[in-house]
Amino acid sequence: MAFEIQPRQSLIVYTYSLKQTRQLKRYGTVMYVSKKMRYVVLYVDQDQVTDLVDQLQHLRFVKRVVPSDRPKIKETFNGVEKPTVATETEDDDE
Repeated sequence: MAFEIQPRQSLIVYTYSLKQTRQLKRYGTVMYVSKKMRYVVLYVDQDQVTDLVDQLQHLRFVKRVVPSDRPKIKETFNGVEKPTVATETEDDDE
């Protein structure tokens, strides 16, 4: 059984107060909460981003939701590509 990496994307959810941040756990993984600026960084599956943005914007305590632009950014710098991660272990028969 091979391990497959699930593509994820972060959403920045700005709230009116931080009392309801526990409710955001049902939508994804809460990675960071800023008490001073009142926002939550939430990681969700990339294929569910558009649906979750609509659902989160309809909540009473949410000001706005901003999806991360990281999946749209090219990850090649000066012609050097990001190294690939091996998903399967190689057997050494020697």
